[in-house]
Amino acid sequence: MTRTPRTTQATRNGHTPRTTQAVRLGPRAVAALVLVGAIGVAAFGWPLLASPGSGVAAHHTDAPWLFALLLPLLVAVAVATIADSGPSAKAVAMLGVLAAVGAALRPLGAGTAGLEPMFFLMVLSGRVLGPGFGFVLGSVTMFASALLTGGVGPWMPFQMLAMGWFTMGAGLLPGPERIRGRAEVWLLGAYGTVASFAYGTVMNLQGWTYIGGLSSGISFQPGDPLADNLVRFLAYCVATSLGWDLGRAAMTLVLTLTLGTAVLRALRRATRRAAFEAQVTFEPPAGAVAGEEPHRAPERHYPAS
Repeated sequence: MTRTPRTTQATRNGHTPRTTQAVRLGPRAVAALVLVGAIGVAAFGWPLLASPGSGVAAHHTDAPWLFALLLPLLVAVAVATIADSGPSAKAVAMLGVLAAVGAALRPLGAGTAGLEPMFFLMVLSGRVLGPGFGFVLGSVTMFASALLTGGVGPWMPFQMLAMGWFTMGAGLLPGPERIRGRAEVWLLGAYGTVASFAYGTVMNLQGWTYIGGLSSGISFQPGDPLADNLVRFLAYCVATSLGWDLGRAAMTLVLTLTLGTAVLRALRRATRRAAFEAQVTFEPPAGAVAGEEPHRAPERHYPAS
């Protein structure tokens, strides 16, 4: 019997499936993402959330290093997300290619007013390949780019988590069956702009505690009321990173609006050909009758020697 792989009807007709996810989020991966997300909120927001008498506020210089232990958890989340969905080799290969491209794009704008072209690629990849693939891609890309640029330090786990959130968020937007065409590109441009500012803001929280005593108007004061520290933090963002965030957001918006349609089409064509979600079944060759035994060659009997 001839075995012929059969894909879904949408794939055979050449249409993009309603939802194409190279990595699906199973129960174990969702639980791991929720856990790391909760720890990540505490890791980023502890300067604003710590009470005056807490041990974290008392050891504010050590807290960033302690929270840097998030790196093993992030790696565990990535492994759990992949293992829970059982991706094919094609999904792993696409992850490697996109992570390599994103890591190579990051140094192109490093040191130039926050112009970082990798962010627009992360938005489009997360949109096409789903939130599970997006979180893994964002984390792996940031890890690879840190090794490439020599940016390894206690901030790297925070960058990996923030970029994972950034890319995953694009995969959680309304699906292409609801928003398509130019409206989809504008949606992604708007998301990339807002998320670029959000990325810069949460990363500012990670580095804010390092400049204690630099200026009473913008530096973190352990034990001060939330409102006072929040005002200082906003002043810190405006004074130190607003220009970088504007550059990042502007480049993400411009690249998404100009190249978004072509890149989305290329990514969707690649995922359609890869057929990550195709169910492989087997059917008899053309002309075979249901229930009919496959044709066998007649048996030959030879006389005993």
